[in-house]
Amino acid sequence: MSVDMVNIFQQADHPVLPKPTHDERARQEFAKSLKGFVQQGLLPGLGPVFRGRVAPAFEKAHGRPPADRHDIRRGMVRDLYFQHYAAINRIAQELLWESVIDSIERDLEGLNARAAALSARSAAPLETDPAFEVPRYVTALDIHCMPGGYAGEVAPGDISTGALYDRGVYLYAMGYMGPYNDDMGRSVVNWLKRNMPAFRPGRILDMGCTVGHSTLPYKEGFPEAEVTGIDVAAPQVRYAHARAAGLGLEVGFLQRNAEATGFPDSHFDLVVSHILLHETSGKAMPAIFRECFRILKPGGLMIHADLPPFDRMDPFAQFILDNETWYNNEPFWGAMREVDQIALARAAGFPDARFDTAPMAVMEFAAAAEEYASAAAVAEREFAAGEYAPGGGWEILVARKPE
Repeated sequence: MSVDMVNIFQQADHPVLPKPTHDERARQEFAKSLKGFVQQGLLPGLGPVFRGRVAPAFEKAHGRPPADRHDIRRGMVRDLYFQHYAAINRIAQELLWESVIDSIERDLEGLNARAAALSARSAAPLETDPAFEVPRYVTALDIHCMPGGYAGEVAPGDISTGALYDRGVYLYAMGYMGPYNDDMGRSVVNWLKRNMPAFRPGRILDMGCTVGHSTLPYKEGFPEAEVTGIDVAAPQVRYAHARAAGLGLEVGFLQRNAEATGFPDSHFDLVVSHILLHETSGKAMPAIFRECFRILKPGGLMIHADLPPFDRMDPFAQFILDNETWYNNEPFWGAMREVDQIALARAAGFPDARFDTAPMAVMEFAAAAEEYASAAAVAEREFAAGEYAPGGGWEILVARKPE
């Protein structure tokens, strides 16, 4: 891994990343800093407010303490401190997207031209379909408050929402996903190499890849493998294909639905996803598990990386994370964490599904490079519920298709 990973506070450049002016970059850095203030300055105050004011008031009114995240919410939404936190958090989320849009609109023609040129030079496949029907759970609202949504398309052949997602996710994660926003994929690859050193997948599929942040580490980690990313959004896969080519990696990107991918039976050795499941629906999620089983070879692995299910958290942590459902246009965020994923996997045909934790690659790298000041700052940082990766690791659902 390059020493550039140490500097997680600056996004690594590549040919299709939007290039901000001085003033645009200043606004983007302010948006990122405001997000950091909310997480590190306001969020820690919610616990004392709950314990000192809200819980006693709830018990006095109801004759019992709050029993679950729903009770906690009923009490907290009446408190001025929580209202302040929730309002600023929503404003910060909207501001980070708005701070990037000017950079894209100013150079949209150039971005599209660079992307087309890069993709033309790549031998890896790029597939989009004008007749493709994007699922309603993606189009019904602007997920994560991203203007136009993940699948919004300004014009035929456009990549603008991919560019917005690439830069916006970096700001949203406050740099803690690493300079390439790829910490989830890199962390899972590290987990595989540590726990299954003999595993050598020949074909790898990344479901719900968006711009390929987490897809590319699989090509780096398994260079002999054929790596493919799929997503329902055409602008995302176009941008992903150009971004991969710009970074010197041959990875295919196709516009397809994870519920019905169109690949042959028993085609892949490894099927992965990264924060996909909470963007789907209660109907789609079982279908995705069944599709993973169908397209995996006997002995192949399914790994879905996300944040933990609610039964692995205390009620207050559940309440904090569920704010995404209420205030950040994530309708399936809370419901997905109540789904019995182990049962779903078994029903799809995986008898040995289990949860594990893949330590964050940026945290591990920082701990091994303490001579660098920025790395030490990351190593000392404590992750808490409500931030991008509680506990410094990604929860992964791991299942193997029987031989």
